[in-house]
Amino acid sequence: MPRGLDHLVHVVRDLDAAGEVYDLIGFTVGPRNHHPWGTHNRIVQTPGFFLELLEVAEPDKIPEASGSHFSFGAFNRDFLARNGEGFSMLALEGGDPAAEKAAFDAAGFGGFDLLDFSRMARRPDGQDVEVGFSLAFAQDPAAPDAGFFTCTQRKPENFWAPDMQRHANGTTGIAGVVLVADHPVDHSSFIDTLAGVTPRRVTDAWYIAATPRGEIDIMTRATFTERFGVPAPAGEGLRIAGVRFSSPGAAEMRRGLAARGMLEEKIEGLVVISPKAAMGATIILDRPT
Repeated sequence: MPRGLDHLVHVVRDLDAAGEVYDLIGFTVGPRNHHPWGTHNRIVQTPGFFLELLEVAEPDKIPEASGSHFSFGAFNRDFLARNGEGFSMLALEGGDPAAEKAAFDAAGFGGFDLLDFSRMARRPDGQDVEVGFSLAFAQDPAAPDAGFFTCTQRKPENFWAPDMQRHANGTTGIAGVVLVADHPVDHSSFIDTLAGVTPRRVTDAWYIAATPRGEIDIMTRATFTERFGVPAPAGEGLRIAGVRFSSPGAAEMRRGLAARGMLEEKIEGLVVISPKAAMGATIILDRPT
């Protein structure tokens, strides 16, 4: 069953500073939330998709991974130590965590326990509500610095807030995420299992999986740099390099970003915020087609 993009984790050292960066880019950023295992987050919402800014705020609370236990906190802590700030994890929309875990296990990409948890969240009207999630983890053996899972919302009515989905930069939704690898075809089977969509070949250096909500591009690092004009993440294997949002790209927003040295615009129709300006992440505002 095809699964749409659900959210992307951007791990940072300073959550409030990251919120200021996203605010400068023109996004509406939610308040600070707390996970029970010591990470804190702030959320940038679009319809059906969100970007999770994450800080390892209370490292003493983080449990270590052990056997079939996947530690969300430890993975992001270790990612930050090895790679610095950037996109660490990609979540696809879940619906049946047990079935998703079984599929990942059967394909040789699983072997992890399900994670069920809840936390408190503050709505735009100031009301505190409980949100809940079930996560089924998958791991590409050739992607030590990228985490993947499905995310099933247990109380979606408490999470999604239309007021938080209105952005000064005109963003209307998610267009896709961009992954980089030395040999994109080597990761086709994993993405097929994770998203339920077979990536199609554009060139040997570029594959695209069109999910029900946004595309997953897998391209070489050289192709990424040629297309977006910024460096791709270094390291071994598959990495999460960028996120593409649909936005008409307000002229005043472009001027403001350019004045702050945050903007790269290498091809017509794209506004690219570089990883140097956006705490290790490449953020692309893609004119709707």
